[in-house]
Formats: sequence, structure tokens, C-alpha cells
Amino acid sequence: MHGYRGATVDQIALSAGMSKANVLYYFNRKEAIYSAVLAHTLSNWLNPLDDLDPEGDPITELWQYALQKLRMSRETPYASRLFANEILQGAPVIRPFLDTELKALVERKCRTIQTWIDAGELAPVAPLHLIFLIWSATQHYADFEAQIQALNTDSEESLYADAERTLQLVLTRGLAP
Repeated sequence: MHGYRGATVDQIALSAGMSKANVLYYFNRKEAIYSAVLAHTLSNWLNPLDDLDPEGDPITELWQYALQKLRMSRETPYASRLFANEILQGAPVIRPFLDTELKALVERKCRTIQTWIDAGELAPVAPLHLIFLIWSATQHYADFEAQIQALNTDSEESLYADAERTLQLVLTRGLAP
């Protein structure tokens, strides 16, 4: 919840309902716990991107991806913040993953998006920046939750319903050829 430096093994064990000895049996170092949590988070977040179907309707595929990301930000905001903290610190633990697996996945999905653009099925946008836009528009709700709570006067349900409608409108109309 507070990143690598923000938690002790004792706190992690207490939160997990385990003894410190049990935690250290499965994870010999705190860094191993942190790495496992980040790996789990990245796996959950990247599965929907990996699931973009090159044979599907481009606008529907991209909207469904954005919707899944928005819902994940709502349901697991701590995971998003943990990842954001890692990135803000220069990605000391996950840099190799970013440089290899994430880069390969994003390049593959950029090629899919470019294929859709070349076929006239999407507006001519920069595929990489479209992915960045989806990430920022969805993860913002988790990473900047305090700001949103300060500015939002509606219920959480209304906030997310409005966010979904707005994001859907911007993506579906903005990406239409």
C-alpha cells in the first residue's frame, strides 16, 4: 500500500494474517514479496491488453479494454498506486520487465492498432499514444483518488457511471474513421 519502503515484513505478515516466519518461508526477502505483488498486478492489468483481438471490431475492442482498465482502477486502486510509485521511483524492480515483456506486448498491440488504421477502421492516431491515453484516463481514478474525492460532489456510483460514459463517448467518436 505504501510501496517497498513503506511497509515492514511484520506489517505485511499482520495484513496477510500470517506469522512473520511463515511469510519469510515463502518469500525470503521483502523485495521478493514486493516483486511478486508487482508481477501479479502487471499480469492482471496486461491480460486485457493482450486480449485485444486483431479480428474484432477495433472501436469495440479498444472501448472494452478501456472499460476493463477503468473498472480495475476502481476495484484495485492500491495495486495501481503501488505500480505508480514503482514507476515514479524509476522502476528499480520492474525495469527489466518494462524493457522486455511490456515493450514487446505494447509493440505488438501498436501494430494491431496501426493495421486497423491502415484498413480505414480507425481514425489516424498514433497507436502508442492511444495506449498511453487509455492508461492515463483509467488509472487516474486510482492514482489520484484523493484529488477526485476532493473535487467530486456525486456518489462514487455516479462518478464512475459518468466516467464510463465520457470515456466511451471520447473513444468511440474520437476513434471513428
